[in-house]
Amino acid sequence: VQLQASGGGMVQAGGSLRLSCAASGRTFSSYAMGWFRQAPGKEREIVATIVWSDDSTYYTHSVKGRFTISRDYATNTLYLQMNRLKPEDTAVYYCAAKPESTAWGTSDYWGQGTLVTVSS
Repeated sequence: VQLQASGGGMVQAGGSLRLSCAASGRTFSSYAMGWFRQAPGKEREIVATIVWSDDSTYYTHSVKGRFTISRDYATNTLYLQMNRLKPEDTAVYYCAAKPESTAWGTSDYWGQGTLVTVSS
């Protein structure tokens, strides 16, 4: 499995960015995918996840109502639309994938990170 994230950049508070993650190497119909982030000096945290087969989603509390995770089944691309960005959203964002039946942290695949910087 290969995951290629893109779309990071610098934006002012209140602005928007859309991250993309191109996935390849297998079919993902039985996988879940997600976005994680790691801010300087902090541990990596989950941001949002989506189950490929039924589009069920999860969002961490701090991004609910501002971020939207979605996927394009035809192109195996994962997205994260980030609106009303805040300085505390500044982090390196990673996309990841795992078999739907496993827990995160056991059989994960990771892409390289993409840096999001939100200025106040």
